[in-house]
Amino acid sequence: MQTCCRRNWLRAATAAFMIVLAASGPARAQTTQPVIFAAASLKNALDDIAAQWKAETGKNPAISYAASSALAKQIEQGAPADMFISADLDWMDYLQQRNLIKPATCGNLLANRIVLIAAKESKVTAKIAPGFDLASLLGTGRLAMADTIAVPAGKYGKAALEALKVWPSVEGKIAQAENVRAALLLVSRGEAPLGIVYQTDAAADPNVKIVDAFPQDTHPPIVYPIALTAGGTNPDAPGFLAYLKSAKAKPLFEKQGFSVLN
Repeated sequence: MQTCCRRNWLRAATAAFMIVLAASGPARAQTTQPVIFAAASLKNALDDIAAQWKAETGKNPAISYAASSALAKQIEQGAPADMFISADLDWMDYLQQRNLIKPATCGNLLANRIVLIAAKESKVTAKIAPGFDLASLLGTGRLAMADTIAVPAGKYGKAALEALKVWPSVEGKIAQAENVRAALLLVSRGEAPLGIVYQTDAAADPNVKIVDAFPQDTHPPIVYPIALTAGGTNPDAPGFLAYLKSAKAKPLFEKQGFSVLN
């Protein structure tokens, strides 16, 4: 069935858990902040946009960042979020199929790319192409990636490596992280020689460099859909959603390397 944008709960971020506690039950009625659940890769851009919105309106959204999969599962379990911004279409579709978003508010907000990264001082060079020798580039190290089963960045990365016929050579050398920012940190801290993250994540960390970008035809389009949740009640949430789609937010998204779609 066609959905609005296209067709681990156990490891949720601490920040998300605290928002759930603060916003659940009777306390939810007392909060004046719209609660936003957003993919971890959006942190820099959304923090800037939220600060700008607060400066203009005096309103301050409470934003929880984690893997899209973890956040979607939280919403399914009853977490009182007012808005969800996913790093892929699948997790937004997952919530729509369960009547947990407001379909009329759903749209595609941003696009991104995935890249191969190394530590800033690394001498590694590579051209990503079918059959490129990623295993040799790793040596005895591991490839940092977000969870390849559930987390969008990991799923995109695995799809690209499979399309390039490289996955079998590195499948046993993956260091899987709970979200893309955790994968980024593994490379930034020198715990993994290479990693696959979003272009925007690489741009946000001065301790890493982009080795090369993955061809966009090797994986599904990287699209970030946005929607209000069906259970959301905060009256400021629609205004913040509109602001995220506005010309005022666009340059702050683009500053972090996103492509704005609407």
